Order: sequence, then structure tokens, then C-alpha cells
Amino acid sequence: MQLAGKKIVVVGGSSGIGLSIAELARREGADVIVASRNAAKLDAVAERLNAIAIPTDVTDDKSVVNLFKSSGPVDHVVVTAAQLRSGPFKTVAMEDVRSTFEGKFWGAWRVARAAEFRKGGSLTLVSGFLSVRPRPNSAIVSAANAALESLARALALELAPVRVNCVSPGIIDTPIRAAMPEEARKEMLAKTAASLPVGRVGLGEDVARLIAVCMTNGFMTGSTIYLDGGALVT
Repeated sequence: MQLAGKKIVVVGGSSGIGLSIAELARREGADVIVASRNAAKLDAVAERLNAIAIPTDVTDDKSVVNLFKSSGPVDHVVVTAAQLRSGPFKTVAMEDVRSTFEGKFWGAWRVARAAEFRKGGSLTLVSGFLSVRPRPNSAIVSAANAALESLARALALELAPVRVNCVSPGIIDTPIRAAMPEEARKEMLAKTAASLPVGRVGLGEDVARLIAVCMTNGFMTGSTIYLDGGALVT
């Protein structure tokens, strides 16, 4: 188990993809620190996983600095935190546009600046395949994802020898879709699954396993890996 004994910080680790990677890392024997704005969820996850919880708001400079002062030098950092607010380009509120970029892009930027890595360390960012396959009403999310992927390439040079990569998932069945009416959610996921070569949508565990590769493969840096069930070739 290559993650055994490693100290891993998962920013956005209280739910969804972040929770999946925290669970996988604990199973592999890593020491895990989960960070999130949602203190109630965070504490519950930390107790269940026997992990350390550090409440963190990635939109706040001091909060992110405090996270890494508290955690000290770490082996691997994963950033999945995002508060996405989108809508039609002409009418979406500028407040929503700014908050989406603030959380997803500038949040990752803050984490990358504040983290102190041990030898052999890595940073993995999580974007989304809208960066290369945009859809109507999602321009700001597409732009934020593309910016993250570009940031990963730049940081692979700036932070070397720390390795920096980006994982770009397609449609993943995570709690982020819980705000949708249940029937609409099921219908959307079923239609997506039928359109994909693999015949299903992704799970948090699928993404977590790829992130684990990013953490453990010492020859991987500056890469963006698309994990979309074949969406980009259909």
C-alpha cells in the first residue's frame, strides 16, 4: 500500500469526490486530514474515518493558511472544494460568477501557495470535463475548470519537485446533484449512462482511484487526466 503512513490533506473532504478519496486513503493506511466549510459534516466524517478535521473556507486567505499551519508538512494534497453557481451567460448574476471562480480557482490557488510538502509530495486538483466540452448555461464552470487545468501545468514547473496534476471528471453521481428533484436526477443520470460507451455514470470511487495514481506515480506531473466514461469520444 503506497499511501501507508503518508499524511494527506483533502480539501473538500466532507462529501462527494473528496470524501471518496479520504476513504480510500484511510483504507490504504494514510493519515488523513479533511478540510471543509461544513463543520457538522466534517466532524462526522472525521469521526467515522478516524481522521483529523480542520474547518476551512478556501475563499479566505487566513483560513487556508491556518489549515496548513495546523497540519504542518504533508505528503499529498487533493483539492476538490467547489461552490458552483451557474446559469445563462446573459443573465447569470455577476455575484454567482465571481463566487464560482473564487471558490474553485482561487481556492486551489490559495491551497497551492500555503501547503508545505515533504519530499516526493504531490498536489492534485480536480476540474471537470466542461473545460473541453462546454454546455449551455455553464460558461463560468467551463472557464474555471479550464483555468484549473492550466494552473496545474504551470505549478508543475513553479512548485517542482512537488508534482502537480489535474483530474477532470465527467458526470459523477455525487451529492452535488442532490439539489435536483429526485426524478429529474435519476432521468438525467440514466440518459447520460445510456450515451456513454461504458454504459454507466461515474462514482466517487472511480475518481478517487485515479487521484491515488496521481499521488503515487512519481513520474506523473503537469498532466490533466480526463475520466469521463468515454464522453469526449462520443
